[in-house]
Amino acid sequence: MTKKYAHVIGGGLAGSEAAWQLAEAGISVLLHEMRPKRKTDVHQSEGLAELVCSNSFRSDDATANAVGVLHQEMRLMNSIIMREADIHSVPAGGALAVDRDYFSAGVEAALSAHPMITIERDEIDHLPDEPTIIATGPLTSDALATAIAAETQEEDLAFFDAIAPIVHFDSINMDVAWFQSRYDKGTGKDYINCPMTEEQYDNFIAALDAGDKMSFKEFETNTPYFDGCMPIEVMAERGLQTLRFGPMKPVGLTNAHDGSRPHAVVQLRQDNKLGTLFNMVGFQTKLKYGEQVEIFRTIPGLENAEFARLGGLHRNTFINSPRLLDSELRLKTKPHIRFAGQITGVEGYVESAATGGLAGRMLAAELQGHKFTPPPATTAHGALLSHITGGAMADSFQPMNVNFGLFEPLVTEKRLRGRDRKQAMAARALEQVDNWLETQSA
Repeated sequence: MTKKYAHVIGGGLAGSEAAWQLAEAGISVLLHEMRPKRKTDVHQSEGLAELVCSNSFRSDDATANAVGVLHQEMRLMNSIIMREADIHSVPAGGALAVDRDYFSAGVEAALSAHPMITIERDEIDHLPDEPTIIATGPLTSDALATAIAAETQEEDLAFFDAIAPIVHFDSINMDVAWFQSRYDKGTGKDYINCPMTEEQYDNFIAALDAGDKMSFKEFETNTPYFDGCMPIEVMAERGLQTLRFGPMKPVGLTNAHDGSRPHAVVQLRQDNKLGTLFNMVGFQTKLKYGEQVEIFRTIPGLENAEFARLGGLHRNTFINSPRLLDSELRLKTKPHIRFAGQITGVEGYVESAATGGLAGRMLAAELQGHKFTPPPATTAHGALLSHITGGAMADSFQPMNVNFGLFEPLVTEKRLRGRDRKQAMAARALEQVDNWLETQSA
């Protein structure tokens, strides 16, 4: 008799987490990953859970930050993504950043060793008839995307996502740059800072504006950018001072060489455990490669920068989840198909993995004949799930990071504001996810 599997399509963060949660629940999983048989425009390897943009999972503060709360909830839910992220973390102040190569290898090793998981390197070009989670991310193959579009009768939603350059540490001029975290968060050596005078900053903005950018195909011309990963030259177009209040803000930084306060600062964050690679924070770009090298080498401290990877741009696709999916991430017209990850319209590594974990738990419960109770909307997982399955307006649905604005409102006798409100919402979320997990295991 042929062995029956739950299928997971896509070996990124969401697919890896979905496969892990299914397998840990005792379900046999067939995890399909099309690389290396079919490559993408942005992946550099064939490893599972490869990070193609930043190496940061963002804030790890579970006391007052929504993504930090999501981190902690995932840890409580036995997340393979968070386990490997914690093992392979690198210094990043209050953020959780990872060595991308060790992280990917760790996730793949764990999935490969699991007795309930079989990994197949093949491209799926249709919607399977078996129980399936589609977690193909923003780079869904054309064939599968066509099959999804045909089933849903919806136009593709899309936005552009951009990648920041990575610099070899030994090519950075530390006689000009220095180590310091903003407001001295972290160890003090988590970020490299490259200072600019007002004249240098103005010239840099002018160069960004004049630089040769990648051209778009005709069908891409009306595709919007996601604000959380805006190309630096697009931000620069919004006004001369925009970058000084964004990724180049100098607040909380003092030049360690002469005690001066720079007009603007370019920060680089450690990208691997060895400390040999640093990525340019917030410098995702659509500049052509030659222009990137020329313009970024005008940054003080990067005059002789050698780039391990230059920036890039790719088109992301996602479905209209509020219209197409039910409360358990099932396709309404084919309920044996679930979606997870960025293709559902969540944005960010952690959010993608979290929806993968939820989809895996939902499918496992269904296959075992159990009723799945979703996490409450007061938790980070519940807030994300509620948003993409009905909380957002279908007519204007756009990708979203987790944030406290998605959580069920806090009701207290005294109205809390600012950090006090965030701390209260974070504490409530972690308490209630604990309670929810107890009901799931009962």
